[in-house]
Amino acid sequence: MTYLQDALVHRVGEFIQLRRDIHQHPELAFEEHRTADLVASKLESWGYTVHRGLGGTGVVGTLKRGDGKRKLGIRADMDALPINENTGLAWASSTPGIMHACGHDGHTAILLAAAKAIAQNDSPNSSFNGTLNLIFQPAEEGGGGAVRMMEDGLFTHHPCDAVFALHNMPGVPVGHFVFREGAAMASSDYASIRIKGKGGHGAMPHRAADALLAAAAIVLALQTVVSRNVDPLHTAVVTVGALHAGQANNVIPELATMELSVRALDPQVRLLLEQRIKALVTAQAESYGVTAEIDWRKGYCVLVNAVKETDFARQVAIDLVGTARVTLQGQALTGSEDFAFMLEQIPGSYLLIGNGDGDSAGACMVHNPGYDFNDENIATGADYWKALVKAFLIE
Repeated sequence: MTYLQDALVHRVGEFIQLRRDIHQHPELAFEEHRTADLVASKLESWGYTVHRGLGGTGVVGTLKRGDGKRKLGIRADMDALPINENTGLAWASSTPGIMHACGHDGHTAILLAAAKAIAQNDSPNSSFNGTLNLIFQPAEEGGGGAVRMMEDGLFTHHPCDAVFALHNMPGVPVGHFVFREGAAMASSDYASIRIKGKGGHGAMPHRAADALLAAAAIVLALQTVVSRNVDPLHTAVVTVGALHAGQANNVIPELATMELSVRALDPQVRLLLEQRIKALVTAQAESYGVTAEIDWRKGYCVLVNAVKETDFARQVAIDLVGTARVTLQGQALTGSEDFAFMLEQIPGSYLLIGNGDGDSAGACMVHNPGYDFNDENIATGADYWKALVKAFLIE
């Protein structure tokens, strides 16, 4: 063990073990019962007032100090993914087909490490005057846990003047921070398309209405939605992720189905994509003598970081680790994040912390069976949250 590793274990060894325990026992969206129990138990033992059951398995720990009126929220996600882990690590998932492939185990451990230090006031960065709400959210991975918590009265029971969250980022050096004001992550919508034609014999196509041929034409035509409708200075993505039709080489299929994902970094572009895709699919189907049914499902909205709160959060990082380890205005991401819904109600900012770059293990991309959260980030992330709490809830 190197000196750095030894020092890290001494500082946050408890939370490295806790993170690995959560990693070894992953739970899917709205099933985070064990994780929620662990979080609630820890918070209660440190003197937090704990509110359970928001959004099903969500947990909020509240700590009040002094007579300060300001109220701060910090959010961490808790859920895992339906992926079979192949890291071979000693703390690898013990549940086949489920793993923490996005680092939510690490986000939870970081916030718990900060929670303990703040409650026990074991450093100058821990003191504050006001109300601190630590939000442990279920079901970020497509389940909309943020919305569920808000529907259950998250910000009614625990009002916040600002709310913040972080996410680890492979490809960025460990311990480096990345900020972006404005639109930072894309909206995500989904469409299921059902093409209905008339089946027939492959030798007599003139007596059929080929759903497969129409579907193929629609796939190709969809490639023009962005290139010929969206301003080139804006970002949009249309992906056909699945196409199913037919079973035999001499049968013209009556039915074809496809699945789309649609992303945008601007609410108006998001609306434009929906309008153009629906019109294009309907018109293409008609031109091939078939019909199209479109089931459009709205997902997460565009994540927009408030300018004031992002500038504040950025300065906290600069003061903590220095300008060289802070990206002041990073690139927007086409991934989606349901923290965006919290930011629609409360001003705040979503920031990134590097998980490792180059050939390091931490550089493995999220949602990959070989991914693991970098434990070196627990100390840095906890220090960051402590500093942000002190700066926001000024004594």
